[in-house]
Amino acid sequence: MQPRIHPAESFDVEDGKRQSGHPADGLGMPIVIKDLTYTVANNANRRERLNLLESVSACLWPGQMTALMGPSGSGKTTLLDVLAGRKTTGALKGDVLFCGRPPTQAFLQRYTGYVEQFDTLLDNLTVSEMLVYTAELKRPLGEPRAAKRAAVEKLVSDLALEQCRHTVIGNQMHRGISGGQAKRVNIGIALVTTPLVLFLDEPTSGLDSQTAKEVMVVVKRLTETGLTTCATVHSPTPRTFALFDSMLLLLRGRTAYFGRRGEAAIDFFSSLPPGMTDSASKVVAWGEAEWIVEITTTANRQDKAAWFAAHYAVSSLAASNAAAIDALEILASGGGMEHEVLLREAKSTATPFFWGVYTMLKHRTSRNFADPAFLGPRIGDKFLFCFIIFTLYFGDGGKQDPGNVLNVMQMLFMWTLLPAFSAVVYVPAIVLERPLFMRERSDGLYWPVTYLVAKLIEEFAIVLVLSVVFAAIVFAGVNLHGSFLLFWMIYLVTLWNGIVLAYGIASLSPNMDFANAAVPAYTIALLFFAGYLVRLQDIPKYWTWFPHLNFIKYAFSAQMLNEYGGANNHPFQGASILEFYDFPHDKWVNLGLESLFLIAFFVLALLGLTFLRHSKR
Repeated sequence: MQPRIHPAESFDVEDGKRQSGHPADGLGMPIVIKDLTYTVANNANRRERLNLLESVSACLWPGQMTALMGPSGSGKTTLLDVLAGRKTTGALKGDVLFCGRPPTQAFLQRYTGYVEQFDTLLDNLTVSEMLVYTAELKRPLGEPRAAKRAAVEKLVSDLALEQCRHTVIGNQMHRGISGGQAKRVNIGIALVTTPLVLFLDEPTSGLDSQTAKEVMVVVKRLTETGLTTCATVHSPTPRTFALFDSMLLLLRGRTAYFGRRGEAAIDFFSSLPPGMTDSASKVVAWGEAEWIVEITTTANRQDKAAWFAAHYAVSSLAASNAAAIDALEILASGGGMEHEVLLREAKSTATPFFWGVYTMLKHRTSRNFADPAFLGPRIGDKFLFCFIIFTLYFGDGGKQDPGNVLNVMQMLFMWTLLPAFSAVVYVPAIVLERPLFMRERSDGLYWPVTYLVAKLIEEFAIVLVLSVVFAAIVFAGVNLHGSFLLFWMIYLVTLWNGIVLAYGIASLSPNMDFANAAVPAYTIALLFFAGYLVRLQDIPKYWTWFPHLNFIKYAFSAQMLNEYGGANNHPFQGASILEFYDFPHDKWVNLGLESLFLIAFFVLALLGLTFLRHSKR
């Protein structure tokens, strides 16, 4: 006989009341999942559709923790992503209702928290700084700073992070906080806005059993304040699993069990026909979770997932669950105007553009500017090139013989080209930060344009200072004759173009290897069409379009016109230098045309950050 379990029996409306002072105090945020099917195209045959989830029904209650379980590939993370609105591909059928209503994407970003399986943190911030940074970006702008700090202080206390609050998070190269502490910081980031719902993807992954239990004890304590919590877990220890209230078990995208854990779940799986279950006596030795995982994993390997799903579908448990889901939907739909307003939220981020830029500069740039690992590559390459040019071409500009004139032209060409080659230094700033950017964007912390502008201000500020110093050293050391102001401005704009070019290519590249190959390949192509190796008038007709797309050409033309304009236009190859090369436009016009590439590369980078998701969910 199948055990009759009514999931709603343990749900009390009073238990759902939040104690955090959130505007949605009252019922909490129950979630109803009804006949949910999620379909994607088969990669092997794009015309074929695959059901990653099929007719899944369940409900999640405020103040309770639901374990989302199943073997690898069963659809746990897929369902969690669907509930959190983080799926970027595929088609959905069925209903996902928050408090009886379908949520907007903006609501999901602002009023739910999502803890990803892998930690995505800023390694050069301390624990407190990471939480304050997130709070200042995600909490309402009008909220007093003291209130934001107080919210962070409460999180630090609730998550038992007092001992490491001033410890730098660190990374694989520089030791910082422990894995368990990092996981709790990630949970804190998800909770910094006092969300109504918390989703966790494998929160105990990579942690030892004691640390895993400590993390989930913290989550349990927070859940009991009225939070609706759902976490994917694979093989939890008995102590960790005991913290959960209910369990949703999936097999190949179908529901194999939904109900309370403990005796109810043990009775259900013990009642399966011989050959489909295992002796209940093993529960004592293995623990409930391990026993259920063993049964379902074996069934999955034996291709009996469909049988399990069908068995559950015709059980009295499924019938009582369906009635409970319908009852909860009706109850939740009367949740009040507070929920109605929140669920209609249309603004995906609480952070205005300028405040977002300021906050990122305040917390991230200030730390980067004090980090030798960040500054070293950005200063080192320019210092090296400056040193080589200064010592190799010292004083050549003051010598009028043809050999030295040729040397100066070569020096100007290399001086113009090297900033484009060194652009590869800036590729990691986008590619390696992509997981962090995707997480923060999904959390609604900022728009892509906010992120891009803040990053560029950070980079532009560095080269603004460096360009003045190195341009002055080279200009004086080589003894050039043109305008120093123009010489410096051309160098600065070329450096800026190299940075934005690197950002554009990095945003379009699926990985670091592709970006590191694409940047040099493109800059080498620019080298041939800059007007020095091959004169512009000698370029074959079928290539005449390319120099117009070459910012190096405009930069080199401006430098040559600046150096050899007027009385310094020496004889060269039977004509004057400028007549021989026949550079188009005025020197200032060339600088202006080069500056337009900043806009083009910026748009390219912004489009890549906005529309390309190299890791599809």
